[in-house]
Amino acid sequence: MSDPWRPATSPLAETPEAPQDLTATVPRQLVHRASVAETFLTGVTSTDTHQFTVFAEWPRAHQLHVSSDRSAYEPLLVAETVRQAGALLAHTAYEVPLGHQFVLRELEITTHPGQLALGATPAEPVLHLTVTDIDHRGGRPAGFRYTADVRLDGAPVATAHLAVTWTDAAVYHRLRGGRTAASVSALPAPPGLPPAVVDRAVPADVVLSPTGHSDRWRLRVDTAHAVFFDHPLDHVPGMLLLEAARQAVRARTRNGRRTPVSFHAVFHRYTELDLPAWIETVDRPGADGADVQVVGRQGKSTVFECGVGTVDG
Repeated sequence: MSDPWRPATSPLAETPEAPQDLTATVPRQLVHRASVAETFLTGVTSTDTHQFTVFAEWPRAHQLHVSSDRSAYEPLLVAETVRQAGALLAHTAYEVPLGHQFVLRELEITTHPGQLALGATPAEPVLHLTVTDIDHRGGRPAGFRYTADVRLDGAPVATAHLAVTWTDAAVYHRLRGGRTAASVSALPAPPGLPPAVVDRAVPADVVLSPTGHSDRWRLRVDTAHAVFFDHPLDHVPGMLLLEAARQAVRARTRNGRRTPVSFHAVFHRYTELDLPAWIETVDRPGADGADVQVVGRQGKSTVFECGVGTVDG
């Protein structure tokens, strides 16, 4: 067994350092995706103990992660890329077996939208990651925090901080009380808001349903969605909840047209598929750089909270 405090040598650590030398994505299983089209990472190299450089490629067209006018990448594409990077490092550098269940505990990301314009070719961002606060159980890593500095052609695109934990399938099964993707049936998805209200092109990408209140919506979960449910899940994925926060800000600031550019989300518990969930917003001017606080509730529980920072536009 390798020293859990020192990353293990991985075949992916031999990736060439020049992004233009990369010709394929990493194995999709290493970033917890079923579709190669949803796998954005192309390689990783270790630069020091617990420090890594991860290479990625972003498509010029995407159902969710490119703006509806095809002019820019969405900030949540950066978030998904950084999320994938954590899974990749866990499996390749910290010897976390495939099949372990990962839980996103916290995600904080600030993007520079001026650097996210689409170019004539797919963008090739480079992520500089540092892993910290490694949690150990039974002598092996059970979670970590990591920071990411995301750059395009050397220019800063985003900074991020994430906290992730994982457990083996047997423990996860007990934690979930036996709930599985096969045993849980999602509630029928209610009608969504008009796509233009949340800056989406098609109704299928809308994740909020109107309630008659300007600051409260029902979460709309469609398990047939090819991006959010790239593979079967027993709960609502964190990226769908982040999209709900994004859409809530768009819907709430429709007249003022505020664009979300930063997110600080804390996930308190699983959001279940077979219970209704509600998304609420309140103003938060000047608090930690966030303009709007988005809260997700299910029953009597708060399932997640997300401070969202915005700019005009």
